[in-house]
Amino acid sequence: MDVPQQHRSRTGDRGPGTAAPALLAGAALLLSALSGCSSDGGDGEGEGDGATRPVQQRPKDEAPFWVNPDGNAARQVAAYEKDGKKDEARQIRKIAEQPVAEWIGPERPEDEARGFTQAAEKADRDAVLVLYNIPHRDCGQFSKGGAADGNAYRAWIDGVAKGIGDRHATVVLEPDAVLHMVDKCTPEQFHEERYDLLNGAIGTLTSLKNTKVYLDAGNAGWSHPDALFEPLKRSGVEKADGFAVNVSNFQTTEASVAYGKTLSAKVGGKPFVIDTSRNGRGPYAGGGKDPWCNPPGRALGKAPTTKTGDPQVDAYLWVKRPGESDGTCRGGPQAGQWWPAYALKLAENSAP
Repeated sequence: MDVPQQHRSRTGDRGPGTAAPALLAGAALLLSALSGCSSDGGDGEGEGDGATRPVQQRPKDEAPFWVNPDGNAARQVAAYEKDGKKDEARQIRKIAEQPVAEWIGPERPEDEARGFTQAAEKADRDAVLVLYNIPHRDCGQFSKGGAADGNAYRAWIDGVAKGIGDRHATVVLEPDAVLHMVDKCTPEQFHEERYDLLNGAIGTLTSLKNTKVYLDAGNAGWSHPDALFEPLKRSGVEKADGFAVNVSNFQTTEASVAYGKTLSAKVGGKPFVIDTSRNGRGPYAGGGKDPWCNPPGRALGKAPTTKTGDPQVDAYLWVKRPGESDGTCRGGPQAGQWWPAYALKLAENSAP
């Protein structure tokens, strides 16, 4: 069933050819130590031919979240600088030097969760993780997939929890999972199981000592938030630390705050986080098919931080990883794959 365009949040998982997160995390353990000894400024140039200034962590009091020094954007910076493309490298640093979420894959949840949280702990930061593996995920669209069945999903969640352990993590749980039940994109015969799985995931993750869990709750482009109140409750949002809005979408921060407060008032006053990764210019209004999918002319949004100035907004996060494709639309690669040209445009359209 096709979903009205404004309802989609379009997340996108990692596509084929993307480096395995566990390998990235292993490299990050080494590089995070190196980044602590890096220079404190400059224009991105290093010493010697082809050298590059390592990616550093953000000040902890502003953004306690981990910056992966070996992420796609950091690698792109290194490649541009090696090729002498200093302007391009400077632009991509706008992405590389911000904490972005790590999306846990389906095959090795324990290893990946452990790798990312250990790297974050080594840098004295919190990992931001996205769990996106619910059965019947994305209704067979660009990001289709998910666990084979309920038991496989429960085992996967258990693996994630074991990998996190007592380390600090902020988890965004299952983008689109509730919304796709409300808009009937996910067939009704799967709804009861999905409610049970979301409740179980929230219970497992909130039992961890230092993990915060935010259940995805759509975006401000959804024109009927009143239809979400009860499904969010049935999914266990009142047991979670809060909910997440605007994941992988482009709605403005102002609109997202208003939308979040409308939901919060109906679900026990829960706080929320906002994905600001690509909302610097708001949603695309240029027409055409699927305006949510790799829209042109967009920009990076507010940097991740816990200093939002609003007690109901726990954080601005970059949940969608800027520069990774929404899907095979507008010339993009598969959902979740790094797309240097799109990343560069997002950065060029953004403030320093």
